[in-house]
Amino acid sequence: MNFIKLEAPNFAKREFEKLQEVISPFVKKASRYVFWSFPLIAVSIINVFVLLFGTGFDHSQISSLVIYAILGAIGMALSKEAKHQQVEIQRLSMDYIVNRIRNSDRVSDRVKEKYITLVT
Repeated sequence: MNFIKLEAPNFAKREFEKLQEVISPFVKKASRYVFWSFPLIAVSIINVFVLLFGTGFDHSQISSLVIYAILGAIGMALSKEAKHQQVEIQRLSMDYIVNRIRNSDRVSDRVKEKYITLVT
C-alpha cells in the first residue's frame, strides 16, 4: 500500500513513510508468497480433478497425482505463511504507532493512554 498518495498533511505523510520503511520487507515477502501460492493451488486442483474424474483412474497416473498434490501442499503452505506475515505486519505497525505515541512529549500521559486504547 502506498501511503504517500493520501490526502494528508506533510507531517502525517512523513510518519506514514517511516512506518512503510519498517513494514516494507514483510510486505514484499507476503506479496511474493501470495503471488506464488495461488497459481500452485489452482494448477494442482485443476490437474488432480482432471486426472481423477476426467480420464479415469489408472495406476500409471499415481506419480502425476503425487506431484500435483505436493505442488498444492506447497501452495497451501505459502498461503499460510503469507497469513502469518500479514499478522506480523499488523503487529509491527501497531508497535510502531504505540511507540510513537508513548515517545511524544506534546501531550499528557492521560491523553497518550487514551490514544493508545483507541489504536489498539
